[in-house]
Amino acid sequence: MREQWKKRAVDILVDLIGGLLLAAAIYSFAVPADFPMTGVSGIALIFYHLFGLPVGTITVLLNIPIAVCCYRTLGKKFYLNSLKTVLITSAVMDIAGPLLPLFEGDPILAAISAGVLMGVGYGIIFMRGSSTGGFDFIIMAVRYYHPHLSVGNIAFLMDTCVILGSGVLIGSSGSNIIYGLVLNYLLARVLDKVVYGTNSGKLTLIITEFPQEIVQEIDKMTGRGATILKGVGGFSGESKEVVMCASSNKEMYEIRKRVHEVDERAFVIIMESNDVVGEGFRLPGDDTLV
Repeated sequence: MREQWKKRAVDILVDLIGGLLLAAAIYSFAVPADFPMTGVSGIALIFYHLFGLPVGTITVLLNIPIAVCCYRTLGKKFYLNSLKTVLITSAVMDIAGPLLPLFEGDPILAAISAGVLMGVGYGIIFMRGSSTGGFDFIIMAVRYYHPHLSVGNIAFLMDTCVILGSGVLIGSSGSNIIYGLVLNYLLARVLDKVVYGTNSGKLTLIITEFPQEIVQEIDKMTGRGATILKGVGGFSGESKEVVMCASSNKEMYEIRKRVHEVDERAFVIIMESNDVVGEGFRLPGDDTLV
C-alpha cells in the first residue's frame, strides 16, 4: 500500500512538472511567435478558421471518437492515468501559463525552445504510463500494434500532417510553417531521447580466441554477465565463439580497451541499444510504456 501511494505521488509530481514545461513551451514561445498548432487542437483551429466553429467544442468532439476507438487497445488503466494527467496538466497550463513571461526574440530560438520543452514534458509523462489525451491516444495505439516505431517518429508524422494541412487550408505563412516543422522535429527527437535514452546502452559483440578470459574480465570490470555464442566463419567455415555483452555507454569504452589487452586480434562490434530490459538495467516490471 505504501509503495502504491509513493508511486501515485510521483505520478502527480511528474504531471505537475510536465504541465509546467508544456505551459512554458506554448504560452512563452509558441503562441507569441504564432506557430501553427499541432494535434487535435491544431485540427480544431482549422475548423475554426474555415467554419467559425469554437475551438474548445471541436477539440472535445474530436477527442470522443479517438477515445472510443483506442479504448480497447490501451485499456482502462491507461485511460484513468491519462484522465488524471489531462486534468492536472490542463489546470497547470491554465493557471501558470498566463503568468509566464513572453519570449519576443528570434522565431527560430522560440521554435527550438518550444520543441525541447514540449519533448521533455511529453516524454516524462509517457514514461509514467500516461498521456495528455488527443493524439497521444493514437500515438500509443499505433505503437501498440507497431512497437518497432518510436513514439517520436509517430508524433512527428502526425503533427507534420496537421501543420501542412493548416498551411494549405488556412493560409499560414511559409515561414511559420517552417518554424512549426522545426519545432515538431525537435519535439520528436527530444521525446524519443527522453523516453528511450534513459534505458539506452551499447551492445558489444566480440569475436575472439579467448572467450572465457574476456567474460571473466567483463565481470571483473563491470559486474555484468556476458553470453558466449557459437558461430561459424562465413568464408573459412571455421567454428567461432562470440561474446555478447550489454553495457552502459561508459562501460563500453572500458570493455573495448580491456578486450584488446586480452586479445589484440579480437574483432569488436559495438552497436547502439535503444532499450535494455533485464537485470542490471530496467526490470520488466518497470516498463511503464504501453
